[in-house]
Amino acid sequence: DRRRDAPAAGSPIQPIIKDVGEIYSRLLDHRPVIQGEIRYFVKEFEEKRGLRELRVLENLKSTVFETNERVLPKCEQAMQDNLSETFKKLQAANAMIHKLQEREYEVRKLQADKVMAREEKCIAHWEEFMKEQQRKRAEVDEEHRKAMERLKEQYSEMEKELAKYVSF
Repeated sequence: DRRRDAPAAGSPIQPIIKDVGEIYSRLLDHRPVIQGEIRYFVKEFEEKRGLRELRVLENLKSTVFETNERVLPKCEQAMQDNLSETFKKLQAANAMIHKLQEREYEVRKLQADKVMAREEKCIAHWEEFMKEQQRKRAEVDEEHRKAMERLKEQYSEMEKELAKYVSF
């Protein structure tokens, strides 16, 4: 504005420049109108937003109050009821598993005892077999010794017989 007013201070174009400036301001310079609209929009937004946030906070407060007063005690009671029932079921299941483990232990012990008895029986049978083999070997050795003695006697008799014939 100063530049416009300064060069034409005493000239007749001054009213024209002033009119052109006003026309420019009204037609092309929208800052005052835009600023007014922005202030109005911000004011409306803050009022509506404040009310909306207030409603959200009130709803949240009522939800929290209802949860604390009604839902939480119901949940606690249901949890206690279900927890004690679940605990009883777990104890029963634990007792059943313990019984099954005892039965399995007894079955395994019985099987181990049977295997041990079979092993002992096999060992006794093997020892008896080995004793029988020793006895049979002793018998065979004795028969062999006797056969050898008979053969010696027979050969010695044959030599004697043969010696009779050689003297001729």
